Amino acid sequence: MDFAIHVAWKTVTYRSVALGVLFLMSVFSAGLYFAFPQLTQNGIKSVTSLTGKLMERFASSGAPVKANSMNSQQAHITALDGTVRVKKASSNSWVNADYNVPLEKGDVVQTGSEGMAKIVFGDGTNYTVKQDSLIVIEENSANEQQQTSVAIAVSTGTVDLATATYMQGSKSQVIVAGATASLAPNSAAMVHNDPNGDRHEIMVTKGTGDVARNGEVLHLTDYQRASFQEDSPRMAKTQEIGPPTPIAPANMMPIFSSGGSKTVEFSWTPMANAAGYRFRISRNPYFSSTIVDRKVNTADVIVSGLSEGAYYWVVQSYDAKEQSSLESEKNRFTIIPKGNTTAINLELDPFVQHGHVIELMGKTETGARVMVNGQEVPVIGTDGSFHYFTPPLPPGESVITITAQNAKGGVNTLQKKIVIQ
Repeated sequence: MDFAIHVAWKTVTYRSVALGVLFLMSVFSAGLYFAFPQLTQNGIKSVTSLTGKLMERFASSGAPVKANSMNSQQAHITALDGTVRVKKASSNSWVNADYNVPLEKGDVVQTGSEGMAKIVFGDGTNYTVKQDSLIVIEENSANEQQQTSVAIAVSTGTVDLATATYMQGSKSQVIVAGATASLAPNSAAMVHNDPNGDRHEIMVTKGTGDVARNGEVLHLTDYQRASFQEDSPRMAKTQEIGPPTPIAPANMMPIFSSGGSKTVEFSWTPMANAAGYRFRISRNPYFSSTIVDRKVNTADVIVSGLSEGAYYWVVQSYDAKEQSSLESEKNRFTIIPKGNTTAINLELDPFVQHGHVIELMGKTETGARVMVNGQEVPVIGTDGSFHYFTPPLPPGESVITITAQNAKGGVNTLQKKIVIQ
């Protein structure tokens, strides 16, 4: 008869041994207490204190967390139009973009010929990915000092971005064909990358930014563009034509109609040396489709036949050589039947002042948009809550105007006066 010897091994960790010893010590101490209550009362207190310290130490005996370590964050899509796909860093397959799909480092976002997506990061920076574009999230993290680091690479296509009021030491960057643009807080830029045509451009439309490539650094301010080709040893810096400023209808303005279609008058600031203006109206803020696209010679135009609902309009000037300016801000207005206007909920928490910056928190109706002094709050929670930091305000008295509006034309406006010392 053959005899087989089997040896069973059981892995016992130092932590398991320590916890077992602590358990036996607790049982032994409890027995002493019942036998000699007065003698062991102080001793049990000491053992309990020691046990607590040891348990804390063992519970946190994993990898130490460095004070400057960066923790990964998530970004979220806040607006979608047309075909938009996402490929997660952990997957080789594409999925349709969705408001509930979080975006993290390494994820890829692609828009189709009629697709647009707006992505908002934890630091408040937002990116509008236009048609036929592909971006990669290169970095999205924050450390324990709440300093953030956000970077995306534009592989192809066009992206508009705007930074928020983030704290000193934070970074907001965009990478295009080996060039890295670092934007200051409260700045905006337009980025275009055309690998097939070998055209690579970064233009600051508001604020400031530094573009670094091959050891060269260009400092850009309002409407300055850095452009280059793949084999160019240096970048070219040019000053672009600024856009007109929309006047009427003002942003978020309700326009009341007696029924049927409505005639609306549009106006904007006239631009010197402008031979004409290109004026467009769309039902969506990305202008992936338009209902009016015309050229006019004056700084105003009348449009008839507009039905009820929300609209967006934009204008740009062009000179005698057909060279166009940048697009203006996109103003939104809503045509509402008379008598249907309702005031929607808008609640504000007490303001929090951080030097010249005011922190606002509040709540409105689910699905509503919120504007603060003409600037849209980029992220509205699913419950209507919002959180916003104003740009730095000048010393003295300032008025902060908060307006909430829903798709049906319901609106509510609150104003608060604050004094900056």
